[in-house]
Amino acid sequence: MRAAVLGLGEAGRLYARDLAAAGWQVSAFDPGDVSTPDGIIRAPSAAAAVQDAEFVLAITGARVAVAVAESVAGRLAPAACYADLNSSGPELKRAIAGALAADDARVADVAVLAPVPRGGAATPLAASGPGAAAVARYLAPLGAAVEVLDAPVGAAAERKLLRSVFMKGLAAVLLESMAAATAAGHGGWLRDQVADELTQAGPWLIDRLLDGSRQHAVRRIEEMHATIEELSALGTPTDMSRAALAWLTRLADAHQADQAEPEPVPEARS
Repeated sequence: MRAAVLGLGEAGRLYARDLAAAGWQVSAFDPGDVSTPDGIIRAPSAAAAVQDAEFVLAITGARVAVAVAESVAGRLAPAACYADLNSSGPELKRAIAGALAADDARVADVAVLAPVPRGGAATPLAASGPGAAAVARYLAPLGAAVEVLDAPVGAAAERKLLRSVFMKGLAAVLLESMAAATAAGHGGWLRDQVADELTQAGPWLIDRLLDGSRQHAVRRIEEMHATIEELSALGTPTDMSRAALAWLTRLADAHQADQAEPEPVPEARS
């Protein structure tokens, strides 16, 4: 079995390493001055790397993803699976598929659903497009749970971006919270509070955050005003706190509109 990895950043190196450890012959290409994992053949170009490979993993930045696909067009093995793992939107994923439309290749739009450094090639994924089933077949033996979506290229990217609202937003909230807590001398305490909340509450926490925000928006608006005042006094950022205040205000306004009594209809004059 022969695989190619295009891009030897943090994730690319881990996938190349794990594929090689599982018995794949792995070639890789990266134009940068980055290290090559042991047992990996470093190719002089992307086109050379994919030669005769039945499984190609493109793990590049979104900015160059289409250009990378164009550079290997016409060089892919018949029926090869070209799996693109970059974190871009559906339109760019479709452009990648379009760049390879003339090849007899199965393109897969792959969404990475957890940090690759934690699981390597066993990282859970979602995949759509003609090559989605092949991605599952090749990576499941390495421990990856691959959700195969019965949908075209772009569907997995959409789900990834929906998840990114939560994951990147959560990271921003943590950054803001920890900056303030550290400035106040309570960084360790807050870190423990966050860890306990995230690991113990389970699905109940999701319902509580959604329903509780709607039910108690007015009271929480006051709380967030106080929070912003405190963070401002500490001299730390308030971007996420202000975003929370905007959401609570939106919810409170919607609730008020729902509760408003309709205006009486004037009686018709005879």
